[in-house]
Amino acid sequence: MRYGVDFMKITLYHGSKSGLSGDIQPISRETCDFGKGFYMGTEEKQPLTLICNFPGARMYKLSAELTDLRVLDIDVGIEWALLIAFHRKKMESFTGSDIYQNYSEMLKGYDMVAGYIANDRMFLVLDRFFAGEITDVALVNSLSALKLGKQYVALSESACRRIKILEEKILSEAERSKLLIESEGLRLEGIRQADEICRKYRREGRFFDEIMDGGV
Repeated sequence: MRYGVDFMKITLYHGSKSGLSGDIQPISRETCDFGKGFYMGTEEKQPLTLICNFPGARMYKLSAELTDLRVLDIDVGIEWALLIAFHRKKMESFTGSDIYQNYSEMLKGYDMVAGYIANDRMFLVLDRFFAGEITDVALVNSLSALKLGKQYVALSESACRRIKILEEKILSEAERSKLLIESEGLRLEGIRQADEICRKYRREGRFFDEIMDGGV
């Protein structure tokens, strides 16, 4: 895990179902990977697959200035998975525990969080982990194999003010249809890879409830 950023401007991508209007704001559904924020990805195709079902979909190329912002850069691994578990309300039965409290406060004071994307391929594996079907070792090895792109989430107004729109593109029906086919192919291949890895490591590591009971 890396704290703070003292450098750089980066290019990121954001997909919108119907287009952005007004100033960029740190708002989204609360149950997104890292809570409420403005979500951007490092890989152009990743947000495209999330919006290709919507006729008014728009793709944005953005510039984000990170200099002097407080950024939490979290590596792929079990801590990443548990932070997502907290924000997706998978820890509610452990409310009041030390580990629950730790993750509830982890993003406090930060302007932005950077972490790997729990896309539709990874979401299925995460759900199996949260349900107690696979261990943390199987999960982490799946994360590495799936080569997820990274996402940056602006959590504060200050971070949102550093984001500039460089390009806006309306997706045609033909483009959306092609993306749907590609997305489904990637999803099925991801499931196949993850199933192989989970079988290989099914007897190694700890399950979600064991981690929650005993701490990371």
